[in-house]
Amino acid sequence: MRLLVTRPEPDASEQARKLGQMDLDALVEPVLEIEFLEVDGLDEKVAVAQALIATSRNGLRALARSPVMGQALGTPVLAVGPATAKLAHEMGFQHVHQGAGRAQDLIAVVDETCEPAGGPLVHLAGEELAFDLEGELEAQGFGVLQPMLYRASARTALSADAKGELESGGLAGVILMSPRTAKIYAQLMAASSLEGAIAQVMHFCLSQAVADRLSEIPDARYLVANRPREDDLLALIAKHAADCQTAAQTGSR
Repeated sequence: MRLLVTRPEPDASEQARKLGQMDLDALVEPVLEIEFLEVDGLDEKVAVAQALIATSRNGLRALARSPVMGQALGTPVLAVGPATAKLAHEMGFQHVHQGAGRAQDLIAVVDETCEPAGGPLVHLAGEELAFDLEGELEAQGFGVLQPMLYRASARTALSADAKGELESGGLAGVILMSPRTAKIYAQLMAASSLEGAIAQVMHFCLSQAVADRLSEIPDARYLVANRPREDDLLALIAKHAADCQTAAQTGSR
């Protein structure tokens, strides 16, 4: 089974590697490109933070590129899920608290680990946010600083390889890891006049919020992971691949 991997690099290649370990083939086609930004006064924000909030590994990667990285290592990190928490540990953070996989789940983590009077929380944010974490936390009395450390720019066209695979039916599935990725994917398919191909592939969505971006597309087929974690999504893909193989073997008898 051949799958289209749409997440940005370097996560796309890492996901393709994991699919290879599952004996699944992958075509890497990031629909977003990450650009890391310089932030004036980031050292001052980190210095007063009672905790850093990481809703994406890209926030941590952006921090690692800045001169304040060494200063930040002593600050607790509230990571959105296991993959982000793993990266924080690998970067040298000693105090890492893990959420359940969605930005809104971090509210409970903040309540458990932080105090409104303990100083501001610094959200290592991107340009576009799917959830108003700052507003929700401020409503509970927390001070939140939200420096924009990176932006994700959308691709304007599919590669020739991806178009060819979709036109020929060479892809069995598409992996979609965020609502914005799903939206851009749908736009690229329309721009390439490939709407008909959407019905021919299964879309593997990290969450229902991702799938909701596909529900407006006629004939789109999708499956949603039990939890918004990559491991759960890969397990879903493995089960689907096994079911397809069993159906093919049964049909050939």
